[in-house]
Amino acid sequence: MHTVAVVMGSKSDLPIAEKAVAVLQEYGIGAEVRVLSAHRCPEQAREFAASARESGFSVIIAAAGMAAHLAGAMAANTTLPVIGIPCRSGGLGGMDALLSTVMMPSGIPVATVAVDGAKNAALLAVQILAVADGELARKLDEARRAETQAVLETDAQVREQFRQER
Repeated sequence: MHTVAVVMGSKSDLPIAEKAVAVLQEYGIGAEVRVLSAHRCPEQAREFAASARESGFSVIIAAAGMAAHLAGAMAANTTLPVIGIPCRSGGLGGMDALLSTVMMPSGIPVATVAVDGAKNAALLAVQILAVADGELARKLDEARRAETQAVLETDAQVREQFRQER
């Protein structure tokens, strides 16, 4: 059983974190959800990241807004893959969080998804785990085929709607 840590900087990020957890659950991946601020409880955040591998986690997803240092703080203290979700907050529509999350120094990578991109963060975690898990890879392939089929069905409906006599 795989387990992903989903950490948020404050409870206001919970609606985003919940979306990531829902996707992980769809794939049968366990999630432990935590609130650990990089600024308000830096020692506890550091300890969590430093012990994450030994605690059985395979990937860490970190959601935070504004200064959004949480993903970087996690990545600085573990060699597990860290996926940052910049969250929309404040007056900049999440651009501040996006830049804070993506601009990491060399040697401390954070994979960063779109602002409020919880679904893609969770899917990226699934893809990372699927490298060594054929069942997860099969589920991802199935999901992609279903998405393709849905788009093609919509295409056929739209084409029919706008079909003109020639």
